Amino acid sequence: MKLIGISGSPSSRSKTRIAVERAVRHAAERYPAVEGEVLGLVDYNLVFCDGRDPSLYEGDTRRVIDKVVEADAVIVGTPIYRATYTGILKNLFDLLPNDALLGKPVGLIATAGSDHHFLAIEHELKPLVGFFQAHALPGAVYAKNEHFDGGELVDRGVIRDLERLAEAVVGFLERQHGPLVGASAPSIERRSLDEGGREAK
Repeated sequence: MKLIGISGSPSSRSKTRIAVERAVRHAAERYPAVEGEVLGLVDYNLVFCDGRDPSLYEGDTRRVIDKVVEADAVIVGTPIYRATYTGILKNLFDLLPNDALLGKPVGLIATAGSDHHFLAIEHELKPLVGFFQAHALPGAVYAKNEHFDGGELVDRGVIRDLERLAEAVVGFLERQHGPLVGASAPSIERRSLDEGGREAK
């Protein structure tokens, strides 16, 4: 069972990454069948999405796409800037094939300086996951600056919430029998433009 944690922070050692790592580590420690890995997007040289078919990307971009596609479950974390998720995370979701998360459980984590952006989970992250016909699980975790001290997550309530989220993701996957994807999404063909701005053949 492959569990991928995604840190959408543009900082190399961020509060978001700490929270995502905590959740993924708990899942791997509690469930022997779980193989956990955390992808800090800042560590990869992802190109900007240009509309080409996802199979045509190369290098780090290809590697990250493949890791997400091959995962059985995902935990996504992002700092909230200007009431929404980061550009680096948006770019990753733009790069993914439309069926990359089809029927998969997704745990959501957001971090911010205060309570000001709490509802970004409901209004930004959950609709994004829904587009991919994945399952955004209840119990999303919101952590703020006061929950950390000296670069460590210290709030016991948030730590327990992260552990519960990890358990919910794994538990959903263990109980799932066959694909649970709901209604079919419309087929949207990806097309790119040539150098002259015309639609490529």
